[in-house]
Amino acid sequence: MTSDIAIVGAGPGGLITALRLHQAGLRPRIYETVPELKPLGVGVDIKTVGTREIDELGLLEEFRAISVDAVDSIFYNHFGQEIYAEKCGVHMGYLHEQRFVHRGILQMMFFDKVRERLGEDAVVLGARVVRYEQDADGVTLHLEHRDGRTETVRHDAVIAADGIKSAVRKQMHPAQTEPEFSGITMWRGTTLREPIRDGHTILHLGDPRISTMIIYPIAENFENSGLDLINWVVETNGEETIEDWNQVADPEQIIPAFDTLKLPFLDVQQLIRDAREVYLFPLVRHFPLDTWVDGRVVLLGDAAHAMYPRGGNGITQAMLDARVLTEKLVELGDPATAFQAYDEARRPIVTRIVDSMRGEGYEVIRRIVAERTDGKPFDDIEDVLPLAEADEIFSGYHKLVGAPRPGHDAGEATGFRTWLVDEPQAEGATA
Repeated sequence: MTSDIAIVGAGPGGLITALRLHQAGLRPRIYETVPELKPLGVGVDIKTVGTREIDELGLLEEFRAISVDAVDSIFYNHFGQEIYAEKCGVHMGYLHEQRFVHRGILQMMFFDKVRERLGEDAVVLGARVVRYEQDADGVTLHLEHRDGRTETVRHDAVIAADGIKSAVRKQMHPAQTEPEFSGITMWRGTTLREPIRDGHTILHLGDPRISTMIIYPIAENFENSGLDLINWVVETNGEETIEDWNQVADPEQIIPAFDTLKLPFLDVQQLIRDAREVYLFPLVRHFPLDTWVDGRVVLLGDAAHAMYPRGGNGITQAMLDARVLTEKLVELGDPATAFQAYDEARRPIVTRIVDSMRGEGYEVIRRIVAERTDGKPFDDIEDVLPLAEADEIFSGYHKLVGAPRPGHDAGEATGFRTWLVDEPQAEGATA
């Protein structure tokens, strides 16, 4: 088994891959473009399969210390009427917790652990990979350093986890179709305030034809303030902008979208007004690749399968990539053979998830209710969306992403696929 592996990118996917490889007895080296890693970003929802991966790396207690346990997930229409609710994680019967966390803080936890376990020199900062060359024995990476220096480095194999604008993917697939703007803009913000409900709830709000909002806590007693740091995400129609997670935005223009939304325990418009930070991001369709492998070079995470940031699947699927890739390297030894086996094991599954996230995931139940009520309040949700139908959609979704509900059949996700894979109209805001 080769031990000389380069990882391109020190995002969560690249870092957790390094930890997985180290756990298997390898010592990879990471090359990262930025000169200093900082805890940037907002919240991510780590599903049970992601928490399992963190637990297997021996990081569960550290993860718990920086995150919030998810207990309830509740869905409301554009008038604040409850549509559906389910328990989360261990509260539903899973073996592992579902937890909410600040993406940047999670990344820094992984970064610190990589340096602790692999050594300070395991991550080379300020080194941008611009291209690669390979032969029968290894891969040469061409680097550009922040101080203007250029350098070549040699490794037996390369794992590219360099994100949505991956230079390695661009070289591997030069004829790939350019991504397309979906017409939907995502607004992501954080607000410091008292806990919402019991402080362990994720709220799903609105009519997807107009605007939608997801709200959940990502830190308790944030910076010893006695308050929760609340993450919120809004999707509306918008103008195309650059594909950059860190575009700062003015939230005032989205506040009127929630004029009809009345919740007895939360003023949603005030939550937006009180934001500490707001970023916008265009939802862009990246088309599935026909392979993630070029000999001794392989793609992982967003570089391989950029998907809409819905349902906590992006980072969780990168964690599963890391697990399978490591297993194949240990089992098969030769990197080219192992990478091909990883591609065959992961790519078809993840492509189906990418397709489903272009719809609305389980969030489609709010669209169903809006369409069946013509966007008006309802008298009895059972007359609009019977519980059995909603349960079928949710059970199908959980199966699709690899986490079937406890006690449910783990077979084909038929109910979910009927709505979300085979029905392309479930695509986003249309108002």
